[in-house]
Parts: sequence; structure tokens; C-alpha cells
Amino acid sequence: MLGNIKFIGELGKLNLIHESILHKCIKTLLDKKKRVQLKDMGEDLECLCQIMKTVGPKLDHAKARSLMDQYFGRMQSLTTNKELPARIRFLLQNTVELRANKWSPRKAQVDNGPKTINQVRQDAVKDLGVFIPPPTDGMRNEFFMENSYLPTRIKFDRETLGGLADMFGQMPGSGIGTGPGVIQDHYSPTMGRHRTNPHYNGHVANGNGAHQPQFEAAGKQFIKPNQGQNSPVFSHKQNHSVQMQSKDMAPRFSKKGKVNSDEISLRPAQSFILSKKQVPKLQPQMTLFPPSTQGQTSQLGLKINPPPIQEKPAKSSKKAPPTKEELQKMTDTMIADYLNNKNIEEAVNAVREMRAPKHFIPEMLNKMVVFSLDRSDEDKELTSTLIHTLSTDGLVNGENLMQAFLSVLDLCPKIEEEVPLAKSYLAQFAARAIIAELVSIADLAHHLENGAHFPLFLLCLQQMVKLKDRDWLTDLFQQSKVNMQKMLPEIDQNKDRMLEILEDKGLSFLFPLMKLEKELLKQIKVDPSPQSIYKWIKDNISPKLHTDKGFVNILVTSFLQYIAYEINPDDDEEQLASPSKEQLDEEKQLMLSFKPVMQKFLHDHIDLQVGALYALQVHCNAKGFPKGMLLRYFVNLYDMEIIEEEAFLSWKEDVTQEYPGKGKALFQVNQWLTWLETAEEEESDGEDY
Repeated sequence: MLGNIKFIGELGKLNLIHESILHKCIKTLLDKKKRVQLKDMGEDLECLCQIMKTVGPKLDHAKARSLMDQYFGRMQSLTTNKELPARIRFLLQNTVELRANKWSPRKAQVDNGPKTINQVRQDAVKDLGVFIPPPTDGMRNEFFMENSYLPTRIKFDRETLGGLADMFGQMPGSGIGTGPGVIQDHYSPTMGRHRTNPHYNGHVANGNGAHQPQFEAAGKQFIKPNQGQNSPVFSHKQNHSVQMQSKDMAPRFSKKGKVNSDEISLRPAQSFILSKKQVPKLQPQMTLFPPSTQGQTSQLGLKINPPPIQEKPAKSSKKAPPTKEELQKMTDTMIADYLNNKNIEEAVNAVREMRAPKHFIPEMLNKMVVFSLDRSDEDKELTSTLIHTLSTDGLVNGENLMQAFLSVLDLCPKIEEEVPLAKSYLAQFAARAIIAELVSIADLAHHLENGAHFPLFLLCLQQMVKLKDRDWLTDLFQQSKVNMQKMLPEIDQNKDRMLEILEDKGLSFLFPLMKLEKELLKQIKVDPSPQSIYKWIKDNISPKLHTDKGFVNILVTSFLQYIAYEINPDDDEEQLASPSKEQLDEEKQLMLSFKPVMQKFLHDHIDLQVGALYALQVHCNAKGFPKGMLLRYFVNLYDMEIIEEEAFLSWKEDVTQEYPGKGKALFQVNQWLTWLETAEEEESDGEDY
């Protein structure tokens, strides 16, 4: 359900669903169902929060502000209801706060994904306070001065490297690897982690801090000749290294200590050099070079490159799509020019050149309709023709037109202040759209149910009668299967009131059977002769309806009501339950008198005969199924050859919920139907012999 609500919300954001439908969804989710506890409404309330987050900003405008205030008032009260789970209460509270914050969400935590090891080391230097110890010789001092991401003033502490040495082992000053040509000192991770072991950290037991010859021999190759002459510290280390090599080093290692300076690369390890892509990122936070070394060359032989110049990307030559304001101005200009010069080809080309996005099409049609409402009938017809042409060319569709029509209806109260007959004009547009098959009459009726914008639907039917004719509209209306009672206000949704309204609007021809039902019984009471009844039917009922099940149902029901009235005028229940012999004879005679009329319309029409049996079933059900009544009528209809055997058996096998009382009816006549079926089989066997 939550996925469907998200989908509905996204459709609403794109104006593919009308606001009235979104409000109906919100009301459905917010209303408490009968016999459903509040704690079981968690899923509905979660869906409510989701649809509010999605389309809340779109619905929260001045016209719908009162509705939104009611929604959120209810949601605010639910946030303190302990019957709801805590998660649902917090969701409701977040949604209420979202609206209070003008639909601006809280700043979310940005997750840029995994970081490279270099980024982790740089963040540690900048944010975590993990610093590198100060250099102890000129070489290390010059080396650190070349690294742009180290601060120029750092309080060094040798003990800070502790357990983080493994993570930041390749940071400047913490060592850049091992092997020939790589500088190592007792502050690097590979050396410092064994600081207490004199055989690893380069110190002798007596405290004379001498390094291992292997690393010293490799380390001095990085020093320029003039640097060795000017640095007393370096000279001391060099002399001391030679002494340690001659005294303490095993003969098999003497070759490793003598390294040719030509074989050693002066370039540091690749992982130690900042990539060019990282330099610009760090530019805003710190100085690329310390002031004392800017403009100089690194003593380690590193080439100092200036930060790359970032050029602005070239502007795209592709023309930007028009804005909403531009599209609105183009629409106004297009419709005004079209109504002035009446050139439909130019108007269609103008719409095509607008390159309007799909979500703007309903608004464009809305402006076209509203623009022509206060103009002449000729201009309204021209506008309808233009819309039909745009639909033919595939620029608009029926859904776009329906959305535009509904949006104009929402503005109708305001439009009627300037154009009092706005609904009549809109009915003209709707009628022309239905005739042109842009929209169907059923689609229009769906949005106008329960008297919405009454009497717009009836006005539309009137316009279609003017533009076409009664027979065309009758056929179209019957095919649409629209329930006319639902098109009226709720207070008028009954047959008598509906017939009055339709007669007042000149639309009673759409329901000829309703007129027949109301007047046929009166005509029978006035003159029950078969000739008079048949003549009245022929004069007042279209021949097309003579084979309609509804007509047969009304005809048989009228006969049965007249017979019941003549036999038992007071509708006495005792007489219904046990009629006298005289009453039974009179009943049979009256049925026989109506036989010619019924045979005229039922003969050789099994389906209509089944309809007549259902009319008899409903009549008996209304009387409470008096004992023997249904069976008497079945026998009389069979003996008078009004209803054939096939119709009785078809009625028995038919299953439908349209007519009430089928179960009780079968209970009364099932034995007789079994006899009828057996007798028919025996007749068939006799014919075979």
C-alpha cells in the first residue's frame, strides 16, 4: 500500500492526478474506520505522512488552506495519542514540523561514500589533531616544508603517533616505506613501534643514540654535497655511521652498506607525493608552500608545480527550454492571434514550436478555454475546433483536456462573477469534446457524480441534443451505462424526483421506461381492455423498446399489480395467504384477458419470457411469498401458453443477484419444475419412437 501511495504522490506532483482526488485519498487515510481500533491504523497514517511529504507543498495553497489546517490539526492531535505506536507518532510529528518549517526538510547528513587513504590521512591532520614530530635535521625540515597540507605552526609531540602509526604510516614524517633509497628514522612507524628495542631503533644500551648502519648508509645518499658541508649534525652522523659499520656490522652485510649514489633515485615513493587532483581541493584550507620556501626548489629534488588553473566549462550551445512564464505568454499570444485571423494552421504550428512539456499542456488548454468564455459563440466554436485539431495532430489527448476542464471548473465560482453563464459555455465545450470523441460521456460523468457542479452534466446533455439529435444521444447514453440518479444531488437521488428534473430539462426521453412505469398502470385502470392497452403502448413507446427486458418487466408488473388490486383492494394478508375460490377464478380470468397483449410481446422470445418470470418473482417477493401464489401463476402462464417450457427451465438454471427472492421462489416451485422437466424428456423420448 505504501508503494501505491508513493506512486500516487509522484503522479500528483506531475499534475497527472487532479487535486480533488489527492484530497479524497488524504481524507480516506485520515478518517477512522468503523470497528477499527486506532492502534490498527498505523499503516494508513504512515501512508498519510508519505503522501503529505510528496504533494503537501503542492496542496498547501490559499484555496485549500482550510482543508490542510483540518488535516494537520487532526494529525497534531494524533501525535500525543498513546494508542499509536511510537514510530507512527514520530512520523506524524515530523510531518507536522515539516509544514511548520514551510516544507523545508531538515539538513540531511551527507555521505560522500568511501574515502581514499590519502583523504583519511589528510582529514586526520586537519581535524583529528594527529601531528608529526618536528624534524631533527636539515633534510627532514626541508622535506616537510614542501608538503602543502601540513600546517606551518604545529606543536609537535613525539608520543602522539602511538597506536595510530599503522593507519598513518605513509603520512609525511611518519616514514615512506623501507628499502634502499628510502629515508627512515626513529619516528617512523616501522622504527618507532620498536622504540624500546635497541637492535631495532638504532640506539645502543648506553644511550648513545646511533642509528643502524644499513639505514644510515642509504639515508646519506639523499643529501646534496653542499648540505653535508654546512650541516654539523649530518657530519657527526656520517662519521659515527662509519665507525659503527667497521665495528659492529657483520662482514656479509658490508656490501649492503656500500651503496653507489648513482643507483639510488632521488624521487620519494609514489604514495608520498600528492596527486595533482588533490592539490586544488586543499587550496582553500592551507597554504601550498610555507612563506620561507616559496619560490625555492626542494632540496630533495622534488619539482614544485603550481596548482592547475581551473577553466570554466564552455557554455552549451543548446537552447534552454522556455520557462513557465514564457509559455503562458506564448499561449496568450497564440490564442489571441488565432481568434483574430482564424488561421488554424498558424495556431497549430505555434503550439508545436512552443515545445511545451507534458505537464504544461492542461494549463495551456485551460487558458485557451478561459480566454474564449466571454467571447462570441463563433470564437467558442473556433476554440473547440482548434482543440480538436491539436488532438488529431497528437499534440494533446483526452486526459489533458479532462484535466484542463476540471481545473476550469475549480475556478468556476470566480469566473461566474464576470461571466454568469460560464457553466453553460463549459457545457458547450464538453459537448463538442464528446461529439469529437476526445472524451467519453462516462469519463465526464465520473468526475461529476453526486451532483458535483450540478446541473453541468444535464446542460452538457442538452447541448449534445442541439448539436446532434435525440436518437443519437439516447443510443450513446445507453451504451455509457451512466447511473443518472448519481448525477443528481444526494437529496434528489430517487426515481420520482429524477423524472421531474429530466422532464423540466427536456431530457425525459432518455428514460422512456420510467414514464411507462408511471403511466401504464393508470391506463390499465382506466381501460383494461387488451385493444386499448396495446394502442396506448404503440402510441407512447418506441418500437425499439418492445424487445427490451425492461419494457417487458414493467408490462408484466403492471398487469400483476392490477390483478392484485382487483382481487384484494385492501391488501389483506389473510386473503393473500388463503384466497377464496371466487378470488382464484377471478385471478385466472384477468390473466386470461391480458393474454393477447403478453403473447404479442413475448411470443418466440425466450429471453423476454425469462424476464417476465423474474418480474413475477419480484412481485411475489414484495408480497412476502404468500403460500401457493407463485405456483398458481406458473401453472396459469404455462397452461395459457404465454410462457414456454424452455423459459421455465432457463429461469430455474439462471443465477443472478439482480432480482431478489430467487431462493424462496425455487422452494415453492421446484417440485413443479422437476415434473415439467421430466414430462418434457418423456415427450422427447416418445417422438424418437
